[in-house]
Amino acid sequence: QVQLQESGPGLVKPSQTLSLTCTVSGDSIMTSNYAWSWIRQSPGKGLEWMGVINFDGRSDYSPSLKSRSSISMDTFRNQFSLQLSSVTPDDTAVYYCVRALLSEYEYWGQGIQVTVSS
Repeated sequence: QVQLQESGPGLVKPSQTLSLTCTVSGDSIMTSNYAWSWIRQSPGKGLEWMGVINFDGRSDYSPSLKSRSSISMDTFRNQFSLQLSSVTPDDTAVYYCVRALLSEYEYWGQGIQVTVSS
């Protein structure tokens, strides 16, 4: 069975860079046709797709976040990471890492709460 686990800081100061890591067990992040996504949710908003990195290393991002976002892979540790720069309180949310096959989101991490505050 595939499991995903988010890790990173729960509190980040405004203007800093948020860095989150997703550790994957039970499968390789280089398995053909898989995509690895970051999705977040904050109060009063729906789920927001942030970006994705494919099994071959190609990445794509939400237009609203593209200028601040970077997703990378560490194949040795079987991890993928999110960096979100210049954060504001509006970036406070629960962040999820997710595995997708075609258009289906098959497996989710439990989510990690991130608060942006001084």
